[in-house]
Amino acid sequence: MKFLDQAKIYIRSGNGGGGCVSFRREKFIPNGGPDGGDGGNGGNVWITAMDGLNTLIDFRYQQHFKAQTGVHGMGRQMHGAKGEDIILKVPVGTQVLDDDKETVLLDMDYAGKTEMLLKGGNGGWGNVHFKGPSNQAPAYANPGQEGQERWIWLRLKLIADVGLAGLPNAGKSTFLAAASAARPKIADYPFTTLVPNLGVVDLSPTERFVIADIPGLIEGAAAGAGLGARFLGHVERSGCLIHLIDGTQDDVAGAYRTIRHELEAYGAGLADKAEVLALNKVDALTPEAREEKAAELEAVAGRWPMLVSGVSGEGVTELLRAAWTEVRKDRGEIAPAEEDETVMETPGGWAP
Repeated sequence: MKFLDQAKIYIRSGNGGGGCVSFRREKFIPNGGPDGGDGGNGGNVWITAMDGLNTLIDFRYQQHFKAQTGVHGMGRQMHGAKGEDIILKVPVGTQVLDDDKETVLLDMDYAGKTEMLLKGGNGGWGNVHFKGPSNQAPAYANPGQEGQERWIWLRLKLIADVGLAGLPNAGKSTFLAAASAARPKIADYPFTTLVPNLGVVDLSPTERFVIADIPGLIEGAAAGAGLGARFLGHVERSGCLIHLIDGTQDDVAGAYRTIRHELEAYGAGLADKAEVLALNKVDALTPEAREEKAAELEAVAGRWPMLVSGVSGEGVTELLRAAWTEVRKDRGEIAPAEEDETVMETPGGWAP
């Protein structure tokens, strides 16, 4: 399935049906009064968040959504039926933005949430409503009210508990594949990942969370360079960030500073999220190189990084448990100073 995280669509609610001008005509009733019925209301436009959806690709092939016009009124005081509604089905985490792409109108943040986007026009009154002592045979009726219309943007922000951040080719997709059953594209060149990937991590029968891998960030990403800036929104809702540093590169401290700068420049509270720092690809380093690279990161970050390898599985479980602890702190399940009581890694290594 192709991934699409934003789409611009046109929506319009239905017009109200027109009222009817009609008079009662029956045998032996020479002066039948007005009996025109009312028009039906126009259809509304609704939006609902659905489980099982993770892309907005359906809105690439259809961008115009119009609710049905209400049925016009008829004689014998028969009222028109209401126009059929339109329901837009979107993934959980979708935001509805105004045409300026900045004003957030709705946030569909949980499954089953349903909101009205546009209300249909009211149906017009038939001529029976205008009968009175001074005008017993009105020959006019109200037309139906016009429906509403507007252009909106749909922007998907995936809901994940943990987000992966790092430069291109830092080993994020390899780590995701090692930590979960997800199978993202993995290759030895930058920007292998072009769209976000989600994986479900099962640490134990009671410990399960979702981890999101986004395209790598580069310098200037917050200003629009590369692919990462567009997809940073997918980790806005996460409770913790795993910051992976490629241990095989020369300047690990510079890589850390680059990512931290882009998170701060992007805003939305990303720089304030709990961060678990990890030196990745340690299987390709000698013990001396590990200590040297870790010391460089400690000097710039102020804490000793965790040593992991997505290829060999070294340190993966410990890193996941550290991230899960931060998520639970963010949820308020444990106090910040409380030690997390977790089961140690089972013999035989990590297996998703």
